[in-house]
Amino acid sequence: MTCMATDSPKMTNLQFRIAAPDDAPQLQQLIQAAFRAEDSRKDWVGDAELAANFCIGVDEILPKITSPESEMIMAFDDNGALAGTVGVFHRSDDLARLFYLAVDQTLHRGGIGRQVLEYAEGYCQRTWGVKKLGLDALTLRKELIAWYMRRGYVPTGEITPFPVDKLNGRALPEGLGFVEMEKEAKSEA
Repeated sequence: MTCMATDSPKMTNLQFRIAAPDDAPQLQQLIQAAFRAEDSRKDWVGDAELAANFCIGVDEILPKITSPESEMIMAFDDNGALAGTVGVFHRSDDLARLFYLAVDQTLHRGGIGRQVLEYAEGYCQRTWGVKKLGLDALTLRKELIAWYMRRGYVPTGEITPFPVDKLNGRALPEGLGFVEMEKEAKSEA
Protein backbone atom coordinates (compact mmCIF):
# COMPACT_ATOMS: atom_id res chain seq x y z
CA MET A 1 0.00 0.00 0.00
CA THR A 2 1.15 3.56 -0.70
CA CYS A 3 0.37 6.57 1.49
CA MET A 4 1.22 10.19 0.81
CA ALA A 5 1.61 12.97 3.37
CA THR A 6 -0.55 15.97 2.60
CA ASP A 7 0.67 18.41 5.24
CA SER A 8 4.42 18.16 4.71
CA PRO A 9 6.69 19.87 2.25
CA LYS A 10 8.58 16.56 1.95
CA MET A 11 5.56 14.74 0.44
CA THR A 12 6.90 11.25 1.07
CA ASN A 13 5.28 8.22 -0.55
CA LEU A 14 5.65 5.18 1.65
CA GLN A 15 5.61 1.51 0.73
CA PHE A 16 4.74 -0.92 3.53
CA ARG A 17 5.59 -4.54 4.15
CA ILE A 18 5.64 -7.00 7.03
CA ALA A 19 9.07 -7.66 8.53
CA ALA A 20 10.83 -11.01 8.21
CA PRO A 21 13.30 -12.39 10.77
CA ASP A 22 16.25 -11.11 8.70
CA ASP A 23 14.91 -7.55 9.20
CA ALA A 24 15.33 -7.66 12.99
CA PRO A 25 18.81 -6.02 13.10
CA GLN A 26 17.69 -3.14 10.86
CA LEU A 27 14.55 -2.62 12.95
CA GLN A 28 16.57 -2.71 16.16
CA GLN A 29 18.86 0.02 14.84
CA LEU A 30 15.97 2.22 13.71
CA ILE A 31 13.96 1.85 16.92
CA GLN A 32 16.94 2.43 19.17
CA ALA A 33 18.12 5.48 17.20
CA ALA A 34 14.61 6.97 17.04
CA PHE A 35 13.96 6.48 20.75
CA ARG A 36 17.35 7.99 21.61
CA ALA A 37 16.99 10.97 19.25
CA GLU A 38 17.17 14.44 20.69
CA ASP A 39 14.30 16.77 19.89
CA SER A 40 14.08 20.47 20.60
CA ARG A 41 10.33 20.35 21.27
CA LYS A 42 9.65 20.77 24.98
CA ASP A 43 8.34 17.57 26.57
CA TRP A 44 8.59 15.54 23.33
CA VAL A 45 11.41 13.32 24.60
CA GLY A 46 10.58 13.69 28.30
CA ASP A 47 13.64 12.73 30.33
CA ALA A 48 16.64 13.32 28.03
CA GLU A 49 18.94 11.02 30.03
CA LEU A 50 16.41 8.21 29.96
CA ALA A 51 15.96 8.63 26.19
CA ALA A 52 19.73 8.74 25.58
CA ASN A 53 20.13 5.44 27.43
CA PHE A 54 17.29 3.59 25.70
CA CYS A 55 18.53 0.19 24.60
CA ILE A 56 16.74 -2.63 22.82
CA GLY A 57 18.24 -5.84 21.54
CA VAL A 58 17.58 -7.82 18.39
CA ASP A 59 16.47 -10.60 20.76
CA GLU A 60 13.59 -8.33 21.85
CA ILE A 61 12.55 -7.54 18.26
CA LEU A 62 12.72 -11.05 16.80
CA PRO A 63 9.81 -12.52 18.85
CA LYS A 64 7.61 -9.63 17.71
CA ILE A 65 8.31 -10.71 14.11
CA THR A 66 7.92 -14.46 14.60
CA SER A 67 4.93 -14.57 16.96
CA PRO A 68 1.63 -15.45 15.25
CA GLU A 69 -0.12 -12.73 17.30
CA SER A 70 2.13 -9.84 16.25
CA GLU A 71 3.81 -8.24 13.26
CA MET A 72 6.41 -5.55 12.70
CA ILE A 73 5.37 -3.25 9.86
CA MET A 74 8.15 -1.57 7.89
CA ALA A 75 7.70 1.66 5.90
CA PHE A 76 10.07 2.49 3.04
CA ASP A 77 10.54 5.77 1.17
CA ASP A 78 10.67 6.20 -2.62
CA ASN A 79 14.35 5.21 -2.62
CA GLY A 80 13.73 1.96 -0.74
CA ALA A 81 15.24 3.25 2.51
CA LEU A 82 13.61 2.27 5.80
CA ALA A 83 11.75 5.37 6.97
CA GLY A 84 9.70 4.02 9.87
CA THR A 85 8.28 1.03 11.67
CA VAL A 86 5.58 0.05 14.12
CA GLY A 87 4.67 -3.17 15.86
CA VAL A 88 1.12 -4.49 16.07
CA PHE A 89 -0.19 -7.12 18.47
CA HIS A 90 -3.57 -8.87 18.34
CA ARG A 91 -4.44 -8.74 22.03
CA SER A 92 -8.06 -9.94 21.82
CA ASP A 93 -10.92 -10.29 19.34
CA ASP A 94 -11.74 -6.60 19.70
CA LEU A 95 -8.35 -5.02 20.57
CA ALA A 96 -5.01 -4.59 18.84
CA ARG A 97 -2.03 -2.89 20.48
CA LEU A 98 0.54 -0.78 18.66
CA PHE A 99 4.12 -0.48 19.90
CA TYR A 100 7.62 0.65 18.88
CA LEU A 101 6.38 3.39 16.55
CA ALA A 102 9.67 4.78 15.26
CA VAL A 103 10.70 7.09 12.43
CA ASP A 104 14.18 7.65 11.04
CA GLN A 105 15.39 10.68 12.99
CA THR A 106 16.39 12.51 9.80
CA LEU A 107 12.73 12.37 8.72
CA HIS A 108 11.09 13.64 11.93
CA ARG A 109 8.39 16.29 11.52
CA GLY A 110 7.62 15.21 7.97
CA GLY A 111 4.35 13.34 8.52
CA ILE A 112 5.97 9.89 8.41
CA GLY A 113 4.87 8.94 11.93
CA ARG A 114 1.28 9.83 11.17
CA GLN A 115 1.33 7.79 7.95
CA VAL A 116 2.87 4.76 9.68
CA LEU A 117 0.37 5.00 12.54
CA GLU A 118 -2.60 5.26 10.15
CA TYR A 119 -1.37 2.33 8.07
CA ALA A 120 -0.93 0.19 11.22
CA GLU A 121 -4.43 1.05 12.43
CA GLY A 122 -5.91 0.04 9.07
CA TYR A 123 -3.79 -3.11 8.97
CA CYS A 124 -5.13 -4.21 12.38
CA GLN A 125 -8.69 -3.63 11.27
CA ARG A 126 -8.29 -5.41 7.92
CA THR A 127 -6.30 -8.33 9.31
CA TRP A 128 -7.95 -8.94 12.67
CA GLY A 129 -11.26 -7.07 12.49
CA VAL A 130 -10.60 -5.25 15.76
CA LYS A 131 -12.90 -2.53 17.04
CA LYS A 132 -10.37 -0.84 19.36
CA LEU A 133 -6.73 0.14 19.09
CA GLY A 134 -4.46 0.68 22.06
CA LEU A 135 -0.95 1.91 22.75
CA ASP A 136 1.04 3.54 25.49
CA ALA A 137 3.45 6.44 25.91
CA LEU A 138 5.87 7.37 28.67
CA THR A 139 4.23 9.63 31.23
CA LEU A 140 7.09 12.13 30.85
CA ARG A 141 6.52 12.54 27.10
CA LYS A 142 3.71 15.09 27.33
CA GLU A 143 3.95 16.26 23.70
CA LEU A 144 3.90 12.70 22.38
CA ILE A 145 0.81 11.97 24.48
CA ALA A 146 -0.80 15.12 23.03
CA TRP A 147 0.19 13.95 19.51
CA TYR A 148 -1.57 10.61 20.07
CA MET A 149 -4.61 12.42 21.45
CA ARG A 150 -4.80 14.53 18.27
CA ARG A 151 -5.00 11.21 16.42
CA GLY A 152 -8.00 10.08 18.46
CA TYR A 153 -6.35 8.16 21.29
CA VAL A 154 -7.76 8.79 24.76
CA PRO A 155 -6.00 7.98 28.05
CA THR A 156 -7.80 5.11 29.78
CA GLY A 157 -6.75 6.32 33.23
CA GLU A 158 -4.42 3.36 33.66
CA ILE A 159 -0.70 3.92 34.22
CA THR A 160 1.52 0.86 33.76
CA PRO A 161 4.73 0.89 35.82
CA PHE A 162 8.00 1.30 33.95
CA PRO A 163 10.10 -1.93 34.01
CA VAL A 164 12.82 -1.03 36.52
CA ASP A 165 15.14 -3.72 35.10
CA LYS A 166 15.45 -1.57 31.94
CA LEU A 167 17.16 1.23 33.91
CA ASN A 168 20.43 -0.64 34.51
CA GLY A 169 20.74 0.70 38.05
CA ARG A 170 19.82 4.32 37.23
CA ALA A 171 17.34 6.10 39.46
CA LEU A 172 13.76 6.01 38.26
CA PRO A 173 12.55 9.49 37.25
CA GLU A 174 9.64 10.55 39.44
CA GLY A 175 6.28 9.53 38.04
CA LEU A 176 7.74 7.36 35.27
CA GLY A 177 5.28 4.90 33.79
CA PHE A 178 3.25 4.29 30.66
CA VAL A 179 0.00 6.13 29.98
CA GLU A 180 -2.38 3.59 28.46
CA MET A 181 -4.43 5.00 25.58
CA GLU A 182 -7.17 3.61 23.33
CA LYS A 183 -9.34 4.67 20.43
CA GLU A 184 -12.29 3.23 18.58
CA ALA A 185 -11.36 1.82 15.18
CA LYS A 186 -12.83 3.52 12.13
CA SER A 187 -15.77 1.52 10.81
CA GLU A 188 -14.85 1.94 7.13
CA ALA A 189 -11.43 0.21 7.27
